[in-house]
Order: sequence, then structure tokens, then C-alpha cells
Amino acid sequence: MSILWTIIIGFIAGVIAKFIMPGRNEPSGFILTTILGIVGAFVATFLGQAVGWYGPNQGAGLIASVVGAVIVLAIWGFIQSRRTTTY
Repeated sequence: MSILWTIIIGFIAGVIAKFIMPGRNEPSGFILTTILGIVGAFVATFLGQAVGWYGPNQGAGLIASVVGAVIVLAIWGFIQSRRTTTY
């Protein structure tokens, strides 16, 4: 059940992160944005459990998931901008 909760929170976090970080290099599709939000929620959950903020069966909260999603979106935007640059 915690994985399902992480996916739901990640979906919401992806939408919020897109509003926080709009830009040209960010993914423009709704599906890709929410997938990256879900990845950010899983990253936040993993890091929170590794640091000791969350227990073994606890998922990250909404704020931590939004922060994770913003980080994943920033990394994605950096990779996309490096890819589209021609030399």
C-alpha cells in the first residue's frame, strides 16, 4: 500500500513541481511530468529512509516529494539542454 501511496503523492508532486519550475527545457507533456514527479517521490522516499527520517514502510510526504520532483525535473532539464546543444 505504501508504493501506491507514493505513486499518488508523486503524481500530485509532479504537477506542483511543474508549476514551481516552468521552463523551456522542462518536459512539456503532462504524462512525462507526472512520471518524473513519481520518480521524485520515490527518490525522496528512498533518501528519507536512508537518512532515517522515515521508517521502513513509510513514504515521503507531499513536501519532500515536491522537493524530490523539483530536483528530478531540474536534472531532466539539464540533460535535455545539454542534448539539444550543437557543437
